[in-house]
Amino acid sequence: MPGYAINPRYSGNGNYSWDYNWNSDSNQRNALLKAVAKNREEILVEGFSNSPPYFMTNSGCSTGNFDPNKDNLRSDAYPAFAKYLADVAEHFNSAWGVRFQSMTPLNEPFTNFWGANSRKQEGCHFDQGNSESKIIVELRKAIDQRGLKDIQISGTDETSIDTQITSFERLSNEAKNIITRIDTHTYGGSKRDQLRILAENNKKNLWMSEVDGNGTDGTNAGEMAAGLWLANRIITDLNGLRPSAWVLWQVIDNHISKNGVNGKRDSGMVNVNGGYWGLAVADHDNDKIILTQKYYAFGQFTRYIRPGYTIIGCYNNSVAAYDSKGKKLVIVATNTSNANKTVDFNLTSFKSVGYNVRVIRTSGSINNGEHWAELPPLVPYGLGFNAELKGNSVTTFIVDDVEW
Repeated sequence: MPGYAINPRYSGNGNYSWDYNWNSDSNQRNALLKAVAKNREEILVEGFSNSPPYFMTNSGCSTGNFDPNKDNLRSDAYPAFAKYLADVAEHFNSAWGVRFQSMTPLNEPFTNFWGANSRKQEGCHFDQGNSESKIIVELRKAIDQRGLKDIQISGTDETSIDTQITSFERLSNEAKNIITRIDTHTYGGSKRDQLRILAENNKKNLWMSEVDGNGTDGTNAGEMAAGLWLANRIITDLNGLRPSAWVLWQVIDNHISKNGVNGKRDSGMVNVNGGYWGLAVADHDNDKIILTQKYYAFGQFTRYIRPGYTIIGCYNNSVAAYDSKGKKLVIVATNTSNANKTVDFNLTSFKSVGYNVRVIRTSGSINNGEHWAELPPLVPYGLGFNAELKGNSVTTFIVDDVEW
């Protein structure tokens, strides 16, 4: 993607200067501005960097170092890179009315994914400890100098939960104090409880800031296979990490276009009975978005677990969230068997529950299945209720009038 910095000059001793072309990267910016306009009351915008500008790197290439195990930001360019990020944050705020809630200068930094002259550009290697700490400290300074002190610094967005633990532990005390939120991806690792406890002990907020994949789940699940995989990943992350946000990598990852899209080849329609990245496919030839059952499975969470709800520990392929203002309990459950099963939801941890349970379900296929289908309500038996989970389905239950 094109950066904003152009016409670089370097006079030695870390003295970098450059001009700006604020017309760069217009497609992504337009998508952001439309999202902000659509949902200004609830949207949270984080600015994150995949790489420093090419002229600040050791390789002269923004895709990574010639040795992807080594840092690519030049040793004298930390203040310059921080200045660039702070300038971008300031311009987004003043010119386009977009205030970043948070910023991170890192994306999957302690990996060997990012090599020079690669076709992909999603990160920059920073060693754990001094390198990661230094850019965090410099970014805080640069942002504060522009009067944007309310912008939080998050980090370090490692690809693995376990790596995120060691990366935070190896930060300098100054960098740890600067970070207000730990961001992790969950492509790898398993120590969710440990990371949650680490965040709690250090009084840090915690986000699951990126994941997706081409996994499948279920039993002969057909078009529900990808959706069941995603639903169970969300459930696992929410129960283990208890993050205050769970962020999907991107909604659209595949494209249909006979001529390609901005130089990208036509990836074509996904196999909806298998695994695939994203929730929908962009059909540029017919100017439409093709939705999938994975999209509807995702909506079983996002439509009903809303900002401000409290995640409650749950078991057996389910997650629960409590709305303290509306006095509602939301439970999302999956059934990866191809047979129906009856589940007893024990609510004895609550003081009282109401007399109505809404039931919403996604199952089957796009053409013949259920898509957030509203089913007949259930009646609790007291502090609990029984429900039948359809085979290869994702079901949301909303219990009214719950006192906790």
